[in-house]
Parts: sequence; C-alpha cells; structure tokens
Amino acid sequence: MPRPPKVSGRQALTVFERAGFEVRRRRGSHIAMVKPGFPETLSVPDHRQLRPGTLRALIRKAGLTVEEFLALLR
Repeated sequence: MPRPPKVSGRQALTVFERAGFEVRRRRGSHIAMVKPGFPETLSVPDHRQLRPGTLRALIRKAGLTVEEFLALLR
C-alpha cells in the first residue's frame, strides 16, 4: 500500500470534490463535506499540509483507497 502523499487541505478538498463530495459548510479552519446518499461527513482541515494519519483517515472515511486518491489527485 503506498504512503499517502503530502497535500494541503485545499488539494484534498479538490480531490474529494472530484469523488462526488460537496462542501456543506465551513467553520474556522475546517470544511465539512457531504456526498448525497453517503452516510459519512468529511471534516477536512484547511491546513498547509495534512498529516499522513489525518489524510489516511479522511481517505478511508470517504470510501476510497490511497491509489484511488492518487489517481484523482492527478
């Protein structure tokens, strides 16, 4: 399994939007994203660089694999 890439919160936000998630609200430095018909809500921190564990947890919660995330990042 590849390591999650070093990305910012904005880059992760773009990838999750490509995966079908929409921005629901923003509060402070966190952006809540939802996907119609999907039970989970993603809370993406708007930081310069996301920590690897945080990014991996978001990818898993979104129902993606690291490989799928990397494909959407390109």
